[in-house]
Amino acid sequence: MTDLTTLLEVGGPVAALGGGAAYARAQHPGVYWSTVGLPISTARLLTSYSSVMEACGLTVAPSRLRVMAVKATTRREVRPVPPRRGIIRPTSTGLRLRLRLAPGQEPADVAASAERLRHAWGVHAVYVTTVKPGVVELRLVGFDVLRNVKMPRKTVSGLLKVPVALREDATPFVRDYRTVPHQLTLGATLSGKSMYLRHLVTGLARQPVALVGIDCKRGVELAPFSARLSALATDPEQAAELLPVLIKEMEDRYDLIKARQGITPGMPAEEITSDVWGLPDHERPVPIVLFVDEVAELFLVATRKDEERRDEMVTQLIRLAQLGRAAGIYLEVCGQRFGAELGKGATMLRAQLTGRVCHRVNDEASAKMALGDIAPEAVSAACAIAPERPGLAVAGDTSGGWARIRTPYLSLGDAAEVCRESAHLLPDLPALKPFRPDVPVRPVQLPAPVVQPRPVTD
Repeated sequence: MTDLTTLLEVGGPVAALGGGAAYARAQHPGVYWSTVGLPISTARLLTSYSSVMEACGLTVAPSRLRVMAVKATTRREVRPVPPRRGIIRPTSTGLRLRLRLAPGQEPADVAASAERLRHAWGVHAVYVTTVKPGVVELRLVGFDVLRNVKMPRKTVSGLLKVPVALREDATPFVRDYRTVPHQLTLGATLSGKSMYLRHLVTGLARQPVALVGIDCKRGVELAPFSARLSALATDPEQAAELLPVLIKEMEDRYDLIKARQGITPGMPAEEITSDVWGLPDHERPVPIVLFVDEVAELFLVATRKDEERRDEMVTQLIRLAQLGRAAGIYLEVCGQRFGAELGKGATMLRAQLTGRVCHRVNDEASAKMALGDIAPEAVSAACAIAPERPGLAVAGDTSGGWARIRTPYLSLGDAAEVCRESAHLLPDLPALKPFRPDVPVRPVQLPAPVVQPRPVTD
């Protein structure tokens, strides 16, 4: 009886501890990883590193000098040599360590064994990146970071750089307009496309950048950001008037660059430029980012007159995509579908959009429109996005690389408040003043009176 009582006294706390760990793993995976998962995975890695590398075929035969040294000092068996392991660096989401590859190995060999390493060390995923020739970095992710997105505290920042989402390897996805000037973002209704757009707008609103919007849904997506927008077109008619103004602005900037290129024999080579970023700071015009929401509305026509207007707008968008980068004008095109069925010029415009982000779509053809021409293997990943995970997307570019990302939640009210607080950064562009949206005046709340009226008595 005494032994049973002692067992119950010991088993109660153990069961409570196990239940707490299971609850933390399900509801707070970050806390579970820091307290339980990290020590266990580190112990597994340290104790089984050599055997796991050998089972994955990542070992090589030892050199003759090593064989002679082992035989001369010990009698143990000479085993194959695994890649030299660096220091293990724990993070809030996993582990990081570097491997120096043995002669004859390549990073693709380690990447092909990533799934085996994941199961051997008990982590959620393993990602391999090349640091330099002969050195790769293993990033072990302890849990699904895309289930409850929390952006890292330290992110890359700078002019025209916006950390907009989180990658599946727990690194931030940064939208860098200097590197990828134009981008196409596709997604069905309730796929998270608007959330992605909100993060872009709020990130750029805090920078000295001019924001221009074309929202043919009567402005319901971009109108809340009116305090920070330099221009806004809410229907195709207004867009047909706005685009020629942007073309004229682009041409004026090219004239400015050309005037700066008055090359003389004694002019320093570093002062010769072919884009606005080579101009001095006091002469450089402010960058312009054009957001086009529901781009298909610009292509749809009902009459021949609308068709002529459509062809003119598409031509102007193509010109901005081809020539705008050097003039500091960047495009962010969003829609649900974007293919040849929209009409003449659609595929030509899409070819100029370097970056691609594909949220959940309704059919495989839409995923192929976004990713099929740059990363065909990413099409299946885009089609596998579940409706229960809004904001999840596949991001790629013309280099062929792609990754799963997810945008954290940001309410429309919070995004609009950021734009109102950043209204003082609105640049002065006289050509765009006729298209400046009306900013609603916030009602002033009067303070409650301090003196209370005397109560009425009989």
